[in-house]
Amino acid sequence: MAFTGTLEKCKVCEKTVYFLEMISADGINYHKTCFTCSQCNGKLTISTYSSLEGVLFCKPHFEQKFKERGGLPKVTPANKPSDTGKAPNKFSALFSGTQDKCAACKKTVYPLEKVTVEGEFYHKACFRCTRGGCFLTPSNYAALDGNLFCKPHFSQLFKEKGSYSHLKEAVKKATTSKEGGEEATEEKEEKEGAPEEEQE
Repeated sequence: MAFTGTLEKCKVCEKTVYFLEMISADGINYHKTCFTCSQCNGKLTISTYSSLEGVLFCKPHFEQKFKERGGLPKVTPANKPSDTGKAPNKFSALFSGTQDKCAACKKTVYPLEKVTVEGEFYHKACFRCTRGGCFLTPSNYAALDGNLFCKPHFSQLFKEKGSYSHLKEAVKKATTSKEGGEEATEEKEEKEGAPEEEQE
């Protein structure tokens, strides 16, 4: 009796898949070599894959996709504790997203929304001028003592006093005062002749 093979086709390459090289997941057949993550092309096994509408993902990319959409709660297997107490190693960073925190809001910054300047990470929405709140880009910002400014506000602050020594005061005012109250406070300081820091 001759071996006639199988009529099963691999979902990825659509070629005949024989029993010895077949992986069946969610009722769909694949070659072992075709059973890979759609994002990183990493080889998958029955215990390391996830799928959505027939698209295959490794566990980290599946979680990352749903974290971006915000729609799927994290599911932890019952026999595996969620916190092992281990520090992440250099390889886990490649697969588990990112551990970078936004310098402004202190929340995790993912690569698609990350702006990196002066060794700090920011969400695009958090990368704003300290003085006016306008959005910044890496080509139109100025930084002094860890504070970010758009170039127009930065030069405006320089022109007000002729130096940058008063910028710390301006940052305090911008975060605690309304726009109308700032000008009156600055005029009062000029008349007194002493910066706010020296009075404290």
